Amino acid sequence: MAALILAPSLLATPLARAQALPAAAPAPATQAGQPSEIRFQSDRVTYASDAETVTATGNVILRREEQTVRADVVTWNRKTGLIEASGNIRFVDDTGNILYTDKVELTDALKAGAIEDMLLVLRQGGRLAARSGQRAANGDLVLRDAAFSGCSVEGEDGCAKRPSWEVTAVAVTYDAKAQRVHYKGALLRVFGLPLLPLPGLAHTSDFRAESGLLIPDFRFSAANGAEISDTYYWRLANNKDLALTGSVFTGALPMISGRYRQLTDNGAFQATAYLTRSARINVGGGNVTDANAQQQVFRGYFETNGRFQLGENWSLTGYGRYASDRTFLRRYDISRDDRLRSTVNLERIDANSYFSLAGWAVQTLRSGDRQGLVPIALPAFEYRRRIAPPRIGGMLELQINSLALTRPGGQDTQRAFAKAQWDLRTITGMGQEITFTALARGDVYHARQNELTTNAFYRGIPGWQGRGIATAAVDIKWPLIGGAFGGTQVFTPRVQFVAIPKIRNLAIPNEDSRSVELEDSNLFSLNRFPGYDRIEDGARVTYGADWQLTRPGWRVMTTIGQSYRLSTQKTLLPDGTGLSSRASDIVGRTDLRFRDVVQFTHRFRLDKDSLKLRRNEFDATIGNHRTYAEIGYLRLNRDIPATFEDLRDREEVRFSARVAFARNWSVFGSGVANLTNRIDDPTKTKDGFQLLRHRLGFAYADDCLDLALTWRRDYITTGDATRGNTIQFNIAFKGLGVR
Repeated sequence: MAALILAPSLLATPLARAQALPAAAPAPATQAGQPSEIRFQSDRVTYASDAETVTATGNVILRREEQTVRADVVTWNRKTGLIEASGNIRFVDDTGNILYTDKVELTDALKAGAIEDMLLVLRQGGRLAARSGQRAANGDLVLRDAAFSGCSVEGEDGCAKRPSWEVTAVAVTYDAKAQRVHYKGALLRVFGLPLLPLPGLAHTSDFRAESGLLIPDFRFSAANGAEISDTYYWRLANNKDLALTGSVFTGALPMISGRYRQLTDNGAFQATAYLTRSARINVGGGNVTDANAQQQVFRGYFETNGRFQLGENWSLTGYGRYASDRTFLRRYDISRDDRLRSTVNLERIDANSYFSLAGWAVQTLRSGDRQGLVPIALPAFEYRRRIAPPRIGGMLELQINSLALTRPGGQDTQRAFAKAQWDLRTITGMGQEITFTALARGDVYHARQNELTTNAFYRGIPGWQGRGIATAAVDIKWPLIGGAFGGTQVFTPRVQFVAIPKIRNLAIPNEDSRSVELEDSNLFSLNRFPGYDRIEDGARVTYGADWQLTRPGWRVMTTIGQSYRLSTQKTLLPDGTGLSSRASDIVGRTDLRFRDVVQFTHRFRLDKDSLKLRRNEFDATIGNHRTYAEIGYLRLNRDIPATFEDLRDREEVRFSARVAFARNWSVFGSGVANLTNRIDDPTKTKDGFQLLRHRLGFAYADDCLDLALTWRRDYITTGDATRGNTIQFNIAFKGLGVR
C-alpha cells in the first residue's frame, strides 16, 4: 500500500521522499491561508518518465478535509495540478453529496470538472443523472441530457428500479452554494410517460420551502363544473409564508383564496380566506319569501387559529370561523361542518390549579335554523384549585364558574356558581377500593325573554334565581384477578350510592343539560345530566361490573350496569332517556382487540322491561394500515317526544375500505347512509335506506409520489350545493412543490 500527500507546498518535493511517507502518518498541519492538502492511498503507484505524472491504481482513496474520492485509477499531473479519476468512482463533496461516475476530472482542490455518465445523489435525498457535465467558472455544475428525481433508484431488495417521477431537461445547472437546481427545457415524466412541460423550472435541492408555483389540482363537481386550481407559494421569511390560490370553474366565476402562516417566539397562528361571486339560494331560518330565488352575490369564508405561550403557565388560544352564507363551504367542498365555532381562551395551568377566561360564538349553517337563537358566550370564566386537607386526608377541589349567554333573537341567561368537592380514596385490607365523596354547590341565575324559548321545559323562571346543591356518595370497587383461557382476567364488581336533596331544577334555565341519556360513560357519574344546569336529585344505587381478559395478542373488556332510584319523587327526566323510571335501563359496552388486526366496540342500552334495544351502536375495523375494512352502525330507538329536538331517534350506517395491491397501489371507498324512517324523522323524503354520500377511488403512494383519483357522489341538495358527482385528481411530488 502506497500513501502520498498532495499539497501546493509539496509539489517540488522529490517523489521518493513523498512515497516514503507511511499510510498511517498524520497529515502535516496546514498553515493559515494555505490550501488544505490532499492525502491519497492506493495499492500501487507508478511514475511517468518525465517524473511529472503520478498514476495510482487499485483501491485508490483521495481525502481532503470532508471530501473523499474512491476510484480504480487516479492520475495526477504535477505541472497542471489536474487529477483524472476513472473506474467505479464514488466522490463525496464537502456538502455530503455523492457523485457516481466512471470518469471525472478534478482540480487540486478536489473540485469536479468534466464528467461523463454521472449520477449525483444529493445529501437530502434527490438524485441528478446526466450524460455529461462540466464545472462552470463560478463553480456551478452544468449537466447535459440530465434528469432529476426525488425518488430512490433502488428497491428494498437492493435492485435498481425506475423512479416514479423525474424531470428531464436539455441542461441542468446545479448551484451547490445556493443548493438550487435550474432547468432548461424541463419535462415532467410520471412512470416514464411525459406529463407536463415545465418551462423555467427551478427548485431547491434540499427540499426546503421557497417561493414558486405548486402543482395544480383538477376537479369536476356538479355544482361548479370542471375546476383547475393552482397555488403560488410565497416564502416571506423562515418563520412565515403566504399561499395564494386561484381556482377557475366552467360552471361558476373564478375564486381566489389565501393562507398566511407565521411562527413567533412564543407561538404560531394562521389565517385562511376565500372569495368569489356566485348564485346563492337562501336556506336560512326566519321569513324567506322565495327559498329558490337565486342571488348573485359576493361569497366567502374566513378562518384563523393560533396559540401563544405567554409564560410557563399562561397561554392564549383562539380560533375564528365565519362563512358568508350557509351553503358556501359545502358547494366549494371546503368543509361539511354545519356549525362554525369561534373562541378565544386565556388559560393558566399548574400542578394544582386551572384558570380560564374565554368567549365563544357559533354560526349555524343548518337549513332552517335561526341564527338569532344561537347564543354568544361572553364571558365564560372557570377557576379550579386542588387542595390536600391536612387532617382529614383525601383531595379537596374548589371551583368557581360564570357564564353569560346572549341571543340576538332569543333568551338571555347568566349563571355563576361556586363548588367544593372532597374525595377520599382508600384501599381496604381485602382489596376493595372505596371512594367517599362530599359536594356542596351554590348557584345564581338570571334570565330574560324566557318566552322566546320554544320548549317550555328549558325556559326556567325569568329574573334572578338561586339554588343550593349538596351531594354525598360512596363508590366501591373490588378487583378480582385470576387466570382464564390461557391469559389473565380481572373481574371488578362495582356499586355506588348517591344522595342529593330535591333541587329547584325547573326554576333554572336549561342551557347545557339538554342532551341527556343513560350510557356506559355516565353510568357511575354523580350527575347523569351533561353540563351544570340540571341536577339528578334523589337517592339512588348504581351497580355493575367490569370484566377484562388479557392474553397474548388478545384483549377483551366489557362493562354492564344499571341504577335504581330509592326515592319515590317524580323525576324531570323525559321518557326514553333510560332514567325516567325508578329502575333504569341496562347499559353496557364491549371492546375486543386482536393485535393490530381486529378492533371491535359495541355499546348498547336495553329497555328494563322488554329488553328491547334502545341504543345499538358498534364500530368494527379489520386489517392493517394498508388494507382494511371499517363499518359503523348506530340505532337510537328512544321514542322521546319530538319537542326534545336534541334527543331525536335516528339510524345510520358508515362504511369504508381500502385494498392495497402491487406494493404501492390501492383502491378505496366509503359511504354514509341514513336508515331513519319517517316515523322517527318526519323531515325525511324517503323511508328507510337513503345514501347521503359515497366515495370511490384509487391511489398510488411511495417515497416520493402521491397520486389519487376520487369519485364522490352527494345525494342531498342544500340550496346551491347541489347533489351530484365530484371527480378529483390529486398529485404531489416530493421536492417539486406539494399542496
